[in-house]
Amino acid sequence: MDPDERYMWMALDLARRSCGKTNPNPMVGAVIVKGGEVVGTGFHKKAGDQHAEIVALSEAGDKARHATLYTNLEPCSHQGRTPPCTEAILHAGIRRVVLSMVDPNPLVSGQGIRKLKEAGIKVKVGVLEEKARRLNEIFIKYITTKMPFVMVKAAMSLDGKIATTTGESRWISGEKSRKFAHHLRAASDGIMVGINTILRDDPLLTVRLGDEGVANPARIIVDSRGRMPLNSKVVKTARETKTILATTELAAPEKIDTYQEAGVEVLVLPSRGEQVDLQELLLALGEKEISALLVEGGGTLNYSFLNEGLIDKVYFFIAPFLLGGEKAPTPVGGAGIYKLKESWKVQDLELKQLDDDLLIIGYPVRREEVVYRDSGGIGGDIRSATGQR
Repeated sequence: MDPDERYMWMALDLARRSCGKTNPNPMVGAVIVKGGEVVGTGFHKKAGDQHAEIVALSEAGDKARHATLYTNLEPCSHQGRTPPCTEAILHAGIRRVVLSMVDPNPLVSGQGIRKLKEAGIKVKVGVLEEKARRLNEIFIKYITTKMPFVMVKAAMSLDGKIATTTGESRWISGEKSRKFAHHLRAASDGIMVGINTILRDDPLLTVRLGDEGVANPARIIVDSRGRMPLNSKVVKTARETKTILATTELAAPEKIDTYQEAGVEVLVLPSRGEQVDLQELLLALGEKEISALLVEGGGTLNYSFLNEGLIDKVYFFIAPFLLGGEKAPTPVGGAGIYKLKESWKVQDLELKQLDDDLLIIGYPVRREEVVYRDSGGIGGDIRSATGQR
């Protein structure tokens, strides 16, 4: 393997250690190499903490002089929550910098590279770029659109049912699948469900992994008419876990006041066909720095996101049994389509086996919008597309 690629794989592996902890910042790893020896490594642990380059430079110390720095994202050159990394790189005497990709932030893109080159440092860009872009797909979507990266998760039977005809749904997926789903929650900034899910299941919508220090993401309930019961679990625990109600002018003002008194944050948004305008909702969530959104349905909400082209990624768990029932709910409800050519193709598929369950991960696009994408990303091994381990 090319040495630059080998060390960049190390940087990518380091970056992944902070999955879900750096939002809305990117996941970044850094490796410093001198004379064929790794003399410093680091990764960005959480938003507001030291950047990967600073950690690696600190570990390398004087050995950083005339060394090569590998990192999966262009070093910052501006003062944000932390000082600019380019200044530290110059001060340390790094001779060469190898990058996967340019910072997609339009306000700073390319400035770090320019500053390094102006100082006489050799810069190489594009090493494992597709892998790096997929690793930071959430950050790229958020920083370029100010909207969250939308992931839809659903568990279903082999014949595509998410519950029986009587509404029983616990548990369709197995224990290992449920644990994986909680890891998805932990890596997200927000979990979203529709009001029907609250009325039917009364979920708590928290992360249950047994790990100390794992923060619960914000809970977002889409409820255009303010029907969420005051005795529901999400309302009763709203002062413990951030809870947001996305509603419209169709909700009674006195009901909104009651929710707010219980600790629920209420967003009154424009309606579209008597439903919450999802585009406006995503923009509002983006303003709150919710960059990774996990939508857990149900079928009506999932279809609304799909129909408006707002889903970036899907995680479908399939359990090995059949439920049947013409009226049994499916993961995507709504009006559906009339012709196959109007369908959404799910591409870049990744298949995992979780005990007896199968997990299918993919990216839905309209048939006319289908383009090639490299595989990998959250929940998958970023090397799986190449077969490297």
